[in-house]
Amino acid sequence: MSMIITKAEKSDLKEILELQYLAFKSEAKRINDFSIPPLVQTYDEKLVEYQKKTILKAVNLNGKIIGSVSVYTVDGISHIEKLIVNPEFQKQGVGKALLLAAENEYPSERYELYTGTKNSEAISLYERVGYVGFKEEKVSDNLTFVYMEKYKNE
Repeated sequence: MSMIITKAEKSDLKEILELQYLAFKSEAKRINDFSIPPLVQTYDEKLVEYQKKTILKAVNLNGKIIGSVSVYTVDGISHIEKLIVNPEFQKQGVGKALLLAAENEYPSERYELYTGTKNSEAISLYERVGYVGFKEEKVSDNLTFVYMEKYKNE
């Protein structure tokens, strides 16, 4: 799929937040919990995220934002969060391209991310590009996170 991946601008945040709500609805349905943080995040909270982290966006040739990911580094570990793709554009390489772009944006020895254990599509994507689960954390009765890591050159 043809797309351009660049750093998001402040003016993109409202559109990215709307896309985030759309993308995380499937996760909320999967775990029967619509109060997960990505679905209740406010614009002001997204703005703080934008000021502290790098947000990348994938834009199709029509100029529509079709995906996004956040990345930041702490203590030499790059953390990748909120990898989202518009459901209309899933399974077309957008998520993989964003994930690899995030890794390129923050070259590190180690990358870390997490997702719900019931999100088999995301887990499969992460495993295909070299991520391996290293721990699980129960967040609620319906939600358990799997934390995954990838080391440089693996």
